Amino acid sequence: MTSPEDATAVVRLDLRAGAAALATTQAVRDRVAEQLGRAGLPEPDYPLFLVTDTPAGLTDHQLQYELLSGYRAVGETRILVLLVGSSPGSYAGGEEAYLPDRRLVRPTTLRASTTGLVWAGDLRSARTALDRREPDDPASLAVLVDLLSVPDVFVRVLENLRKLPDSIAAPGIRLLEQDLPTEVRDRAWRDALTRFAGEDTGAGDPVDIVPDSRLPEPLRALVTGRDSRGQGHRRPDGQANLAHRTCAESLDRADEDLVALRSFPGLLHPARRDALEADLHQAREDLDGFRALVERALQGGGGAAAPTAEATARLGALGLRVPTADRAGERVGEGLRELAGTLLGDGLALRSVAQHFTALAGRVEPVPGTALLHRLADHSEESVTRGSATEYAAPPRTPGAVLLVAGAAGLLGGLWQWPAVLAALVVPVLFVVVALLGANRLRTGRRAARWTTGPRVAAVAGAVAGAAVAYAADPPLWLGGTGLIVGLGLTAEAVRRLWRDAADSWAAGRGTTALRTALDGLDDLLAELVREHWAAEERLYCADAARSVAGMLRATAAAADAQAAPEPLAPAGTGGSGPYEDDDWLSAPSALETPESGAADGDADDGDWAAAYAWDNTPDRNGDHDAGRDDDRYGGDPAPYGVPSPAAYPAGPDDAPWESGEGDRAPRWLDREIGEGGPDLVATLAGDLRNTAMAAMAPYWGAVERGQAGALALARTEQRVRELLSAARHHLWHYGVLAPPPYPADHRARTTAAGLLGTDSLRVAELVGREADRGAVVQLSSPEQGALLSRDPGAALWIRFAPGTLQGEIEAAWRKSGSPVEEALWTSSGRYAGLIRLTPLRMGVVDTVLPRQSTGGSTRTDADRAEPSVHAEFREDDRW
Repeated sequence: MTSPEDATAVVRLDLRAGAAALATTQAVRDRVAEQLGRAGLPEPDYPLFLVTDTPAGLTDHQLQYELLSGYRAVGETRILVLLVGSSPGSYAGGEEAYLPDRRLVRPTTLRASTTGLVWAGDLRSARTALDRREPDDPASLAVLVDLLSVPDVFVRVLENLRKLPDSIAAPGIRLLEQDLPTEVRDRAWRDALTRFAGEDTGAGDPVDIVPDSRLPEPLRALVTGRDSRGQGHRRPDGQANLAHRTCAESLDRADEDLVALRSFPGLLHPARRDALEADLHQAREDLDGFRALVERALQGGGGAAAPTAEATARLGALGLRVPTADRAGERVGEGLRELAGTLLGDGLALRSVAQHFTALAGRVEPVPGTALLHRLADHSEESVTRGSATEYAAPPRTPGAVLLVAGAAGLLGGLWQWPAVLAALVVPVLFVVVALLGANRLRTGRRAARWTTGPRVAAVAGAVAGAAVAYAADPPLWLGGTGLIVGLGLTAEAVRRLWRDAADSWAAGRGTTALRTALDGLDDLLAELVREHWAAEERLYCADAARSVAGMLRATAAAADAQAAPEPLAPAGTGGSGPYEDDDWLSAPSALETPESGAADGDADDGDWAAAYAWDNTPDRNGDHDAGRDDDRYGGDPAPYGVPSPAAYPAGPDDAPWESGEGDRAPRWLDREIGEGGPDLVATLAGDLRNTAMAAMAPYWGAVERGQAGALALARTEQRVRELLSAARHHLWHYGVLAPPPYPADHRARTTAAGLLGTDSLRVAELVGREADRGAVVQLSSPEQGALLSRDPGAALWIRFAPGTLQGEIEAAWRKSGSPVEEALWTSSGRYAGLIRLTPLRMGVVDTVLPRQSTGGSTRTDADRAEPSVHAEFREDDRW
């Protein structure tokens, strides 16, 4: 038996009108392809056909049934025939005459084990005895067809029919429909598409990508692997290492000369300064050689394109070592898929995810050597000279401790009385002499070095203060001598510090610090060049693939925006995008109607009767069909997506009020619970769209892994995205909000009915958990047909069904209330829940005939229908 997992959709056909158009195998296949194509579904492997017909049409449409039974497919073809109306009367000759509904004649084609018949003689649409509805009332038939079109219900009904005699039963039904008003559902769909796509700000600036710790392993290896391979980029015996070592040794010697220059002998003798200048000159020449080598490496490290194997070989000739990729580029497509799933799972919009992929591409893409050439200017000879001049533009600042020492030395050296007070000038004179000597020793060309004046001023001020203290206190001579000795010692310490700072400042001005900085900067630039060559091909492929994914995500967002844009309204009577837009037969006149009943040819009110049921879902039916809604919940928006507006369907006799005075086309066996949308509605639909997008992109990841993520793969993916978005919209419209889409996330549980619809699942649990008695359902049979049903209460088969997403809630409610939990059918549709009773017919009611010939159309007259033996070669009773 076909399982619900094998069946993707139920093909609905109406043979009551237009059966002649299905007279060939190709016509049938075209009709099936047209219906499934508009729903965004492929050719089925296990076709399921739901055929609506009349009892008289069973023999009239023998050819059509043969074509459907012989439909070519991979698996078996299942047919469920829904008969509406009464049988044509008697068939027997002689004096025996049967009233209507006394016999059901079927051809042998429909006796196969893959076929079942459900005979609803009267859809019992009237809610009151005064309400006169046709036996095949269009609004009620639309609900019944919609219910039987759910693959799970279709398969279960067909399985139960096989257990009954002749695989024929009369149905009894009690339904509860939980859904949203068309306006609310449509607005939620548009909001979900907008949230799913994200805002198009037009900004091209990439955003920061996710932290490295959250990147999938294949991508993290490419992003962080090069940073950990910056050490040892110069081979010990290569040109680059030799040039770097030569320049570094020259700078080391210059540092040693500077240490010697900073001592007292450096102040007294010019030889140490000459040695330092010679080493600095040599370091400059060595740095120029190393800079030239770096420039050759950058020029040979790849052009405007990415680094190549040839560029890597040229770097090796210069003594640079590029580490191997170590298989770091494997599973790039898998990593990109995982990253997209992570970002979409976090709730990011498509355009935001696209920005993350763009940022990833910019981070992982290798930079060619020529792109780094401009950074050589930061380490050029002019830059070194400019940096040196900047550091030597002002004399070194004298520390406060040196000023205190100079002032103290002058104070202690000035504790003399007259005429010995002249000895107080010794300390200030020493500071002046050292300043002149130091400035001359550090002369640059014709200009002497600038020397700080603070210590000299402090020494003079200290000497004056010492003389004033001596004049007031009249100290002994030994105290003045002791103070002078101590002052000279302090003077020596202050002079040492002053000379050291002056020598450092002068050396910096000659370029010692700038040369060291330039050498390190050039070496870092060389190391960066080597890092950019690591796994260059793998990283380039990853960057190109990431940009391709970003483009595909933006195209998907554009497709979502196109889906969110309201479509123009379809003219009245031409169908539209309502729940039944796939079924042209719904707009055809009923075969049971007569011209007197308003179904005459050319009557403009014949078509699109299902729309009355479609738009009548709204809870606010105030009868003002000509004016737009002013209710704040709907905002006065017209019915979107081509759904005909209520004004296209003027109130007729069937719109008579009942109970609350509102026109309600719902049959009495259908209860509607219309919610206004829960707090999780938009977020859940947006999550469904993300899962749909990931399913649409599944083939694209294979192209990425194979390195074929080009324009063709992108175009195919965009087309698949558009198709699946249309399929998701079709699924939402036909199966409701509660039903998960065809591509749900395994780890994500569906939210409750309260979160999606704003309704409670307790009512569903109460209905489905009712005792299986005859009062629980409405038997869809006419009084005459009721006499043909089996009187055995145990012969009827029951089907309890409810949306699968509510299974946990319903079973919990059953356990809490103590209701017996029987086997229930958990359907893929989230719209309907309830009970179906299949009552078999009595023995002798069904006759199986073998027609003499097949006829392709319904060309028989009423008199012909009264004598079905005209088309029968022989009749078989139920024992046959």
